[in-house]
Amino acid sequence: QVQLVESGGGLVRAGGSLRLSCAASGRTFANYNMGWFRQAPGKEREFVAAIKWSGGSTTYYADSVKGRFTISRDNAKNTVYLQMNSLKPEDTAVYYCAAGPTIARIRVDEYDYWGQGTQVTVSS
Repeated sequence: QVQLVESGGGLVRAGGSLRLSCAASGRTFANYNMGWFRQAPGKEREFVAAIKWSGGSTTYYADSVKGRFTISRDNAKNTVYLQMNSLKPEDTAVYYCAAGPTIARIRVDEYDYWGQGTQVTVSS
Protein backbone atom coordinates (compact mmCIF):
# COMPACT_ATOMS: atom_id res chain seq x y z
CA GLN A 1 0.00 0.00 0.00
CA VAL A 2 1.32 3.42 -1.00
CA GLN A 3 1.48 6.29 1.46
CA LEU A 4 1.77 9.90 0.32
CA VAL A 5 2.51 12.93 2.49
CA GLU A 6 2.30 16.48 1.14
CA SER A 7 4.08 19.50 2.53
CA GLY A 8 5.03 23.03 1.54
CA GLY A 9 1.68 24.76 1.50
CA GLY A 10 1.12 28.11 3.09
CA LEU A 11 0.00 31.68 2.66
CA VAL A 12 1.45 33.70 -0.18
CA ARG A 13 0.61 36.95 -1.92
CA ALA A 14 -0.50 37.08 -5.52
CA GLY A 15 2.50 36.79 -7.80
CA GLY A 16 4.48 34.81 -5.28
CA SER A 17 5.78 31.26 -5.38
CA LEU A 18 5.55 28.05 -3.41
CA ARG A 19 7.02 24.59 -3.83
CA LEU A 20 4.97 21.63 -2.73
CA SER A 21 6.53 18.29 -1.92
CA CYS A 22 5.01 14.83 -1.84
CA ALA A 23 6.97 12.10 -0.10
CA ALA A 24 5.99 8.63 -1.28
CA SER A 25 6.60 5.28 0.34
CA GLY A 26 7.76 2.31 -1.66
CA ARG A 27 8.90 2.35 -5.24
CA THR A 28 6.03 4.49 -6.43
CA PHE A 29 7.98 6.14 -9.21
CA ALA A 30 8.88 2.78 -10.69
CA ASN A 31 5.30 1.54 -10.72
CA TYR A 32 2.96 4.54 -10.73
CA ASN A 33 2.27 7.81 -12.40
CA MET A 34 2.17 10.74 -9.98
CA GLY A 35 -0.22 13.63 -10.05
CA TRP A 36 -1.18 16.83 -8.31
CA PHE A 37 -4.82 17.83 -7.84
CA ARG A 38 -6.50 20.64 -5.98
CA GLN A 39 -9.86 21.29 -4.40
CA ALA A 40 -11.28 24.68 -3.53
CA PRO A 41 -14.20 25.17 -1.13
CA GLY A 42 -17.46 24.16 -2.77
CA LYS A 43 -15.67 22.81 -5.82
CA GLU A 44 -14.80 19.34 -7.06
CA ARG A 45 -11.25 18.11 -7.04
CA GLU A 46 -9.51 19.11 -10.26
CA PHE A 47 -6.38 18.10 -12.10
CA VAL A 48 -3.29 20.28 -11.88
CA ALA A 49 -0.29 18.32 -13.17
CA ALA A 50 1.00 14.79 -13.64
CA ILE A 51 4.25 13.03 -14.43
CA LYS A 52 4.68 9.56 -15.90
CA TRP A 53 6.75 6.88 -14.19
CA SER A 54 8.59 6.03 -17.38
CA GLY A 55 8.97 7.05 -20.98
CA GLY A 56 11.09 10.11 -20.34
CA SER A 57 9.06 11.49 -17.45
CA THR A 58 6.38 12.94 -19.69
CA THR A 59 4.41 15.67 -17.95
CA TYR A 60 0.87 17.00 -18.27
CA TYR A 61 -0.61 20.28 -17.07
CA ALA A 62 -4.01 21.83 -16.75
CA ASP A 63 -4.43 24.81 -19.03
CA SER A 64 -4.99 27.04 -16.02
CA VAL A 65 -1.49 26.40 -14.65
CA LYS A 66 0.57 25.71 -17.75
CA GLY A 67 3.54 28.04 -17.91
CA ARG A 68 3.32 28.81 -14.20
CA PHE A 69 3.58 25.42 -12.48
CA THR A 70 6.21 22.72 -12.95
CA ILE A 71 5.98 19.12 -11.77
CA SER A 72 9.16 17.16 -11.19
CA ARG A 73 10.40 14.14 -9.30
CA ASP A 74 13.45 12.92 -7.44
CA ASN A 75 13.57 9.15 -7.69
CA ALA A 76 16.33 8.81 -5.11
CA LYS A 77 14.14 10.55 -2.53
CA ASN A 78 10.84 9.06 -3.70
CA THR A 79 9.51 12.59 -3.85
CA VAL A 80 7.48 14.53 -6.37
CA TYR A 81 7.40 18.33 -6.41
CA LEU A 82 5.13 21.03 -7.68
CA GLN A 83 6.82 24.38 -8.20
CA MET A 84 4.16 27.07 -8.34
CA ASN A 85 5.07 30.49 -9.66
CA SER A 86 3.03 33.60 -10.42
CA LEU A 87 0.34 32.45 -8.04
CA LYS A 88 -3.14 33.86 -8.35
CA PRO A 89 -5.99 34.04 -5.82
CA GLU A 90 -7.86 31.46 -7.89
CA ASP A 91 -5.07 28.99 -7.13
CA THR A 92 -6.25 28.91 -3.52
CA ALA A 93 -7.16 25.33 -2.65
CA VAL A 94 -6.10 22.23 -0.81
CA TYR A 95 -3.50 20.52 -2.96
CA TYR A 96 -3.28 16.73 -3.05
CA CYS A 97 -0.70 14.42 -4.53
CA ALA A 98 -1.82 11.12 -5.97
CA ALA A 99 -0.39 7.89 -7.31
CA GLY A 100 -1.99 5.78 -10.00
CA PRO A 101 -1.29 3.16 -12.64
CA THR A 102 0.73 3.92 -15.71
CA ILE A 103 -2.39 4.95 -17.62
CA ALA A 104 -3.41 7.52 -15.02
CA ARG A 105 -3.34 11.04 -16.34
CA ILE A 106 -5.84 13.81 -15.57
CA ARG A 107 -8.91 12.20 -14.02
CA VAL A 108 -9.39 11.86 -10.27
CA ASP A 109 -10.81 8.37 -10.62
CA GLU A 110 -7.69 7.18 -12.44
CA TYR A 111 -5.63 7.39 -9.25
CA ASP A 112 -5.52 4.86 -6.44
CA TYR A 113 -3.67 6.58 -3.59
CA TRP A 114 -3.98 10.06 -2.14
CA GLY A 115 -2.22 12.19 0.41
CA GLN A 116 -3.99 14.21 3.08
CA GLY A 117 -3.49 17.49 1.28
CA THR A 118 -1.75 20.77 2.01
CA GLN A 119 -3.44 24.16 2.05
CA VAL A 120 -2.35 26.86 -0.38
CA THR A 121 -3.82 30.30 0.13
CA VAL A 122 -3.07 33.15 -2.25
CA SER A 123 -4.09 36.61 -1.13
CA SER A 124 -4.96 39.41 -3.51
